[in-house]
Amino acid sequence: MSPDKFEKSHKIRFAECDPAGIVFYPQYFVMFNNLLEEWIDNLLPEVGFAGYIGELKYGMPSVRIEADFKSISKMGDEVVLTLDVVRLGSKSITLQLQCMSPDGEVRVSVTQVLVTTSLVTHKAIEVPSVLRKVLASSPIQE
Repeated sequence: MSPDKFEKSHKIRFAECDPAGIVFYPQYFVMFNNLLEEWIDNLLPEVGFAGYIGELKYGMPSVRIEADFKSISKMGDEVVLTLDVVRLGSKSITLQLQCMSPDGEVRVSVTQVLVTTSLVTHKAIEVPSVLRKVLASSPIQE
């Protein structure tokens, strides 16, 4: 799998659903954040997401999120969560995140813009070289 694409299977859990038995929409953002953490763990296995935040003191807060909810997911459903890097900027990364049925039906599609920050100064910084180096090896729009 290329550094700019990541996916994993996920089973919809009871804790992610509302009383109607369908995913309570904020839970998609939790699922996508967990996917982002696993993606960074895979990209940077020496430090992982915990080290990127805790040791290296880099942040990746969201500055824009746009979501389209197309179809429901129910408790017990098997879905595929995907992450694609669509743009690597000087201080930001734009992601396309999706939750799909195993046959490819898109249930939720999210465009998320992350800004890279220093957790010391809490200011935007250039995408750290440790991350840019890995992402630069793939065909991402700059």
